[in-house]
Amino acid sequence: MEMKAGDRRTSRMASMLLAALLTACTAPSGDAKSTSGVQAAADPGAMSPLGSYLAGRHAQQQHDYAAAARFFGEALAQDPNDYELLNKTFLFDVTEGRTEEASRLAERINRIDPAAPVPNLVLSLGRIRSGDYAGADALAQKLPREGIHRFVTPLVQAWAEAGLGHPDDALKTLDRVRSVQGFAPLADFHAGLVDDMAGRSADAAVALEKVLKSNQHANWRTIEALGSLEERMEHPDQAKALYERFARENPGSDLAARALARLAGGQEPPPRITSAAQGAAEALFDLASVLNQSETADLALIYARLALYLEPDFPLAKLLVADVLESEHRAEEALAIDRSIPPQSPYAWTARLRAASNLELMGKTDEAAKELQAMAAERPNEVQPLVQLGDLWRSKNRFAEAVASYDEAVARLKQPEPRDWTIFYSRGVALERSGQWPRAEADLLHALQLQPEQPLVLNYLGYSWVDKGVKLNEALRMIERAVELRPNDGYIVDSLGWAYYRLGNYPQATQNLERAIELRPEDPTINDHLGDAYWQVGRLDEARSQWRRALQFGPEADEVRTISAKLDRGLAKPSPAGATAQGG
Repeated sequence: MEMKAGDRRTSRMASMLLAALLTACTAPSGDAKSTSGVQAAADPGAMSPLGSYLAGRHAQQQHDYAAAARFFGEALAQDPNDYELLNKTFLFDVTEGRTEEASRLAERINRIDPAAPVPNLVLSLGRIRSGDYAGADALAQKLPREGIHRFVTPLVQAWAEAGLGHPDDALKTLDRVRSVQGFAPLADFHAGLVDDMAGRSADAAVALEKVLKSNQHANWRTIEALGSLEERMEHPDQAKALYERFARENPGSDLAARALARLAGGQEPPPRITSAAQGAAEALFDLASVLNQSETADLALIYARLALYLEPDFPLAKLLVADVLESEHRAEEALAIDRSIPPQSPYAWTARLRAASNLELMGKTDEAAKELQAMAAERPNEVQPLVQLGDLWRSKNRFAEAVASYDEAVARLKQPEPRDWTIFYSRGVALERSGQWPRAEADLLHALQLQPEQPLVLNYLGYSWVDKGVKLNEALRMIERAVELRPNDGYIVDSLGWAYYRLGNYPQATQNLERAIELRPEDPTINDHLGDAYWQVGRLDEARSQWRRALQFGPEADEVRTISAKLDRGLAKPSPAGATAQGG
């Protein structure tokens, strides 16, 4: 079951989870660490292991984990008794999906420290993969039960027990997951899969229905698991209702469309889970999904790689790995994974959209645009490729082309719904940046009609009015509301400060712009605005300091000229914009 990334419980778990993983990278108490570093310092001929180690540390800091695995492995080959190198090489082999190599190192670590948790986990998964469920269960029972292992241990153990043909033991083990606040749906999801694999269809249906009832919006994996079960129980109407529900909540999704087409053709789906290895892979993917956020992305990558070790053709796990790699600026590797999703997969369309995104990140803008244009032509009613194409052109400041793409996307909308606010907002931004303010204003107002409390729209429209000196009172109210909704967004706080500036309230402007700088210290526009406010309250030296900072952070060419002129001549005290503004 996919968990929401924004769940506050996950954020509170972050440090706990990282600490649990780091225990795999420390020598066991009483173990004498190799003195290779000391030897290298004394003997110039032995510098290679130290050099490889330092290169590995640097690669680790740069999130270049492939290089880290290679350098630590080279150091380990020359100093095979160094326990720290053994652990580091093992960990980065896992991170990079080199799980066969990691398994061999895990055996070595296990002989030195049988309690090392992550090597034990990899060995247990290897046993599940080979069908040695008793061996997997024995290793899983040795895993710790704190930190992330509060979830890992019972999930892996439950699937080992299911593989042994002991579904009741598996369900009892899953109760340890259910007892953690907020994780009952995860336990119910896997209970449903365990019961389904054991042939206990009615019990499986009850468990999966509990998962559906626990969430306002159903995720596809739960719908698919329950729908497949209903079809195999010869309840086609119930399955159809589930797929249609998902289709209503996710218009244009290939997932429900393919299931409905199969159902209409009278084809029975295969069982959702046919082996304990598949079930354990699903569990590891669930953990990776929970961890896929900035604080714990490295952990997410590890558990997604382990899911693929058990189920190499698991498309969702592949896409999650690609997502983490993309966030770590490894677009070329992410692109290779996106392109590995076969065309017949229900996730192929999503993979192609993501491939276009990675092409853009690699600087292949024209290739990315060509792919999105081809996708838009393939599906004349599909909006997303055109929206993504508009976003691509907008990111390159090619606003006329962006507007054209958004125009085509809007033309495909039969009846704009609240979720479509982003299209009008994005087109409004592109129109405003290309000097077409009347159309831009209309789009931003339309976006607000669709989502009246959307802080990005409130901010952009309010800021635009402030910058044009119109409707200042209304603009101020809109930006104040945006700040209430997103108090830690530096750009929105900057807008509020600039609104006060344009109204002539320089002390209030200064206070808000100083707060914006705390939130976004390296933004040239915010630094420039604070410089203007400082000048108007008589803090001239600080004003020039802020303008110099603004120039350091790469403003656009026309802003460079304006800021440089202010450094030369300062500012005249303007009349408050509100004195001549249109009422608001």
